[in-house]
Amino acid sequence: MTTSLPFPMTPKLLLSSFVSLVVITLFFITRTSFSPSSLFQPQNNTLRISTSSTGSKLQSSKSASCSKIPPSLADALVHYAASNVTPQQTLSEISVTKKVLEKKSPCNFLVFGLGHDSLMWATLNHGGRTIFLDEDESWINQIAQKFPSLESYHVRYKTKVRDATALMAATRDREECRSVSTDLRVSTCALALKDLPEVVYETEWDLIMVDAPTGFDDETPGRMTAIYTAGMIARRRKDDRETTAVFVHDVNRKVEDEFSMEFLCRDYMTEQEGILRHFTVPSHRNYGFSGVKFCP
Repeated sequence: MTTSLPFPMTPKLLLSSFVSLVVITLFFITRTSFSPSSLFQPQNNTLRISTSSTGSKLQSSKSASCSKIPPSLADALVHYAASNVTPQQTLSEISVTKKVLEKKSPCNFLVFGLGHDSLMWATLNHGGRTIFLDEDESWINQIAQKFPSLESYHVRYKTKVRDATALMAATRDREECRSVSTDLRVSTCALALKDLPEVVYETEWDLIMVDAPTGFDDETPGRMTAIYTAGMIARRRKDDRETTAVFVHDVNRKVEDEFSMEFLCRDYMTEQEGILRHFTVPSHRNYGFSGVKFCP
């Protein structure tokens, strides 16, 4: 449950807090390759001894080495420090995913949505693979020019928010929508996204974030298919010892609320912070795909 702050969280303050978050993250990422103790480790066991009026000094035969911040991390730090645009999620919501990334990164991170926070997600998963799926091809091209290191793909959605109630009724109890053994690319379920890039189906995803497509009015695509597909990708993981962290943003809206609880399962929900839900979805392969309940 979120604790209210004693002062309003203004956009400027939120941005300042986020920059601090990035700085701290960069410190923890880079500290493994550079530690103060390394300064005192002799190189090749060879020491040079010099004397002076103040006493003896030990000097390494090689100067102590230090690791530079990788360019991608430096770009992210500079971008957010200089930007007046705040991420789509609040600091407390971002922290939910950040905690999981701290444990699993470098890993495979699939994000439905390309936005002002995309560089942050790719940076927090430094060394792993983060890809973004978005409905707006012109926006993808615009971001690609600014941040060419981000890997993003265009997705066409065939649904509308106005269809959500009918889609739920038509798919809730249908066997083809609950069968984990069926490849999504040939699924007959109306909620399955069958035309995504091959990398989406072929990769074992450790984290999936559903923060797109748009769903703010009846004529926008809505996240019905994205939520369902995320859940099925998680259930189809080949390693039955692994779980997939699935995050759904904007659960204050009807579609995100109802579809996440139905297809990611209430009992798989790990936590909710603000309007972000975190589900931990296990692989169903250890059940041989059949004879297992879709939800516990």
